[in-house]
Amino acid sequence: MLVPAVATTDCSPAAATSTLRGNVPPLSHAPTALSAGITLPDALRNRYRVDDFTKEEEDEMYVFSTSQKRVSVELVGKNKVQEKLKNFNELISASVSFMGVSSTGPLDELKNLVPNLRELDLTGNLLSQWQDIFFLCEVLASLEVIDLTNNTMENDFTKSSFLKNIHVLVLNYCGVTWELVEKIKVSFSCLIELHLMSNRMKIIMAPVGNIVQGFDTLRLLNLEDNHIDSWDEIVKLSCLRSLEQLHLNKNMLKHVTYPSNPPLSGSLGDADAVPFEKLRVLLLGSNQIDDFLSVDSLNLFPNLTFSMLILISNFLKDVRLSDNPIADPAKGGAPRFVLIARLGKVKILNGSEVSPRERREAEIRYVRLVMAKAESYDPDEINRLHPRFTELKAFHGIEDEKPISKTSGPQKMASGLISITLKCVGPSMGEKQPLTKKLPPATTVGKLKSLCDGFFKLKDIKLRLYLEEEGCPLPQFLEEEMASLMELGIGTGATIIVDEES
Repeated sequence: MLVPAVATTDCSPAAATSTLRGNVPPLSHAPTALSAGITLPDALRNRYRVDDFTKEEEDEMYVFSTSQKRVSVELVGKNKVQEKLKNFNELISASVSFMGVSSTGPLDELKNLVPNLRELDLTGNLLSQWQDIFFLCEVLASLEVIDLTNNTMENDFTKSSFLKNIHVLVLNYCGVTWELVEKIKVSFSCLIELHLMSNRMKIIMAPVGNIVQGFDTLRLLNLEDNHIDSWDEIVKLSCLRSLEQLHLNKNMLKHVTYPSNPPLSGSLGDADAVPFEKLRVLLLGSNQIDDFLSVDSLNLFPNLTFSMLILISNFLKDVRLSDNPIADPAKGGAPRFVLIARLGKVKILNGSEVSPRERREAEIRYVRLVMAKAESYDPDEINRLHPRFTELKAFHGIEDEKPISKTSGPQKMASGLISITLKCVGPSMGEKQPLTKKLPPATTVGKLKSLCDGFFKLKDIKLRLYLEEEGCPLPQFLEEEMASLMELGIGTGATIIVDEES
């Protein structure tokens, strides 16, 4: 039996209540006193009692005015709240987070106190015994969601129960291993969501055939912030038949591939099983992905959508690749338009909607970018590096540029110019009206800076140029002085912001 940790009990009636399933930091506050803990029924009464405020508690209910004077707070609708919370039978969601709960207490007492409880948040308490959790879930027959975040749970147990009522289990910051997950899946056989954030679960230890089996009803698996650095570990999850959402933010993944030959798929009794068949949400933010092969492989998942949030509908296509080197132009990664063009199904990128217009412009711009560099590569190499290039070129009807022998001089030059809008925004530049100019596609970033000096009559100001993109919250910094507008995929209709160096 694990020795309970030190806790600080907060029994204030004003304490907030909420079911937590997200980022809850580990306990870090210094203890003020040793506590043996309290029972769960006592914690519920302490948290939800509202009809017997002490004088000290009433004195603490105030706010400061603008003149830093205390202003007493009067509870509006207090009687209605009191009447509702007096009847614990009506309580369906409860939080006793950080209240020093160390035991379930008498089970009959708990059952009679909150018989209709569906969601229970036990974050940051002193629980460690799985046997207590099993008993609690058995007694509360209506319970569907239990959050054990920041409880130091045992990684083993001797007896278990079959708990078909629990659909959501949260074990964030609990120090659990995958070996424990394999054991509890028998008890929690009807899980729909399993949250395992921040458990340093670097390796997924599958007991049979190097592939995870079971979890037949599991739709969401949260493995964020677990130091996972190999995609091979994730492939072990590829045969979870109901898995729809896989959260892998804040790991150390460098590459992503679609498993065309999952390990021992035939051993599952279905040689034709499709890896990640129902997966439609994959969160990959804040990893170390830095190659286009990983981006392109996302198109191969049969039913994949990508999201940073729960989907609004089954048809939403949403990708979150932010905080990866491949999505950061400042670190040599790809700008937004390149990611849109390479990800054919995406409807939302890094939280911003991709409109039909933005997709069309991004794909055309991407094709032109590839064409500008195509002379130095053979066609096979182009198709290898840019798998969607030929498809997009044909879809948008973009033809190769051909020399026109009968046209020369100014007429030929004018036919190849691109029209861009320049916006001057530097604080010391004065108020300037935007200008629309026609420029040769071969104009470099450095040359455009010199032209802006003349266009806006700027003197002795070092300039920085940014490309304004639809759907992108921040404009893209044009850093390469020698890169041409064509090489950057900048075409007619683009807007470039002219700023000064700070």
